[in-house]
Amino acid sequence: MPLELDLRGVKCPLSWAHARVRIETLRRGDQIDLLVDEPQAARDIPKAAEATGHHLIAVAAEGSHWRITLEV
Repeated sequence: MPLELDLRGVKCPLSWAHARVRIETLRRGDQIDLLVDEPQAARDIPKAAEATGHHLIAVAAEGSHWRITLEV
């Protein structure tokens, strides 16, 4: 079961900054779900994660927010 980080209410680019701090504590191969409610974060976080070497597993709309699943 992936770890979950709730970033709803956090504006981009701060949402990615918060996610990076948490990701740095994880081990290679761990998964994390990021919950965001800002459309810009739903677009930008997956790009930023892949650019820094993380694997994007999924981006799924869930009502009023998105779930971004990454493998570290």
